[in-house]
Amino acid sequence: MEPGGNPVDFILPALALLIGLAAGAGGAYVWLTKKSGVALAQAEAAAQLQLEQAKTEYKQLQLKAREEQQQLREVGENELREARLRLQKQEERVNRKEETLERKLDQTEKRDRQLGQRERAVENLHSEAERLRTAQQAELERVAGLTNEQAREIILTRVEQETRAEAARRIHEIEAAAKLDGDRIARKIVGLAIQRCASDYVAEITVSTVQLPSEELKGRIIGREGRNIRAFEQITGVDIIVDDTPEAVTLSCHDPVRREVARLTLNRLLKDGRIHPARIEEVADKTRQDLEQIIREEGERVAYEANVQGLHPDLMKILGRLKYRTSYGQNVLQHSLECAFLAGAMAAELGANVQVAKTAALLHDIGKAIDHDVQGPHALIGADIARRLGRNAAVVHAIAAHHNDEEPQTVEAFLVQAADAISGGRPGARRETIDLYIKRLEALEHVATSFPGVQRAFAIQAGREVRVMVQPDALDDLESIHLAREVAKKIESTLQYPGQIKVTVIRETRAVDYAR
Repeated sequence: MEPGGNPVDFILPALALLIGLAAGAGGAYVWLTKKSGVALAQAEAAAQLQLEQAKTEYKQLQLKAREEQQQLREVGENELREARLRLQKQEERVNRKEETLERKLDQTEKRDRQLGQRERAVENLHSEAERLRTAQQAELERVAGLTNEQAREIILTRVEQETRAEAARRIHEIEAAAKLDGDRIARKIVGLAIQRCASDYVAEITVSTVQLPSEELKGRIIGREGRNIRAFEQITGVDIIVDDTPEAVTLSCHDPVRREVARLTLNRLLKDGRIHPARIEEVADKTRQDLEQIIREEGERVAYEANVQGLHPDLMKILGRLKYRTSYGQNVLQHSLECAFLAGAMAAELGANVQVAKTAALLHDIGKAIDHDVQGPHALIGADIARRLGRNAAVVHAIAAHHNDEEPQTVEAFLVQAADAISGGRPGARRETIDLYIKRLEALEHVATSFPGVQRAFAIQAGREVRVMVQPDALDDLESIHLAREVAKKIESTLQYPGQIKVTVIRETRAVDYAR
């Protein structure tokens, strides 16, 4: 309102505006009321229609359920009717079977009555026959003047005598025919086995010759005042013979493993050019390690050639040691391989277990590889080794029985015996004198090592000297002198030998230190 204006002019338009607004609101209320009444009427009509539809669906479902119920009742009545029919038929079959069984029972009872009558008739006949036999026997005894027991004894004695004579004659004929056929078949089998196995034999000797590049090397081998040759013989246990043979020295030892170590050691020293005691000991230790590998490879090779699988690694190592073992001059490893071939061929001809025969024949002499360290027959030693290293009972028995330390019980055990005899008995296969010589040297070493404090013992100079290495902390110098006397006395009392044997006891103390 402008200042100075009339208030009535302002109030009148405002009242007019309020009156207009009030009239508009009343009209809107009336319109809304009419509109909501129409919507409510429409909703009631829709609800009534849905109710009618639901009643109609309910009546239809009731009709459908009554129809299904009627159908199920009809199906159940049909099944019940069929079950009653089946039951009635089963009852009729049971009744017929009962009637059949009753008829059979009647027939069985009738047969039983007939059998009873027949049994009584048979018993009567037996009684009558026994009465007649007794009467006849009494009459015969009266006529012959002998009782029944006396007559039976005479007849049995005569029959027994005739039977014994006939049986003895037949047994003699059968034994003669079996022996003839057995000898013929055995010769054939052995001949076939030998033809299939041809081996070359070279008798082993107890010396090895080492060729020298020049004659001057003999002096280096001997060394100043003989220190090199003494150290070599002491370390290897092999006797070196330096003679007038041009550009050659000879190694002599009964132990082939020891002799092979010495030969390889000397060859390596000659190639290296440095020959002195410390170098000799170093090369000898390295050679022994290399020889262990060679022994293991030899065992694997022989097992492969004999086609014997599954041997324990320790068993193959023991088998490889036989490469350096001889028996009467025959190499034991080659002998074992040939025995495996022979036993396998004979087992195949006889239809025996080829694998058992070959395995037992290949391992039959493994006891010889360690018989220096274990007491007892080599067959039983080898059998114990095979048992501990996983061989089966048949193989163990064949090994133990190949020299009759056990009684052979199997075909394979006899075949191993035969193969061993064939391989060792062939012309030129063995030389007895060498084996006896080796056994004498082994006995010398065994006597020396039987004393306490002895570390090693070597028989050298073809058995004319024994060198005994003692432990320096176990014996002093005076005790070493006493030990030499005791060893000599024991050799005199236990062994037979030509000439005299020198006993040398060596006690050596070494002090080793390193400059760093």
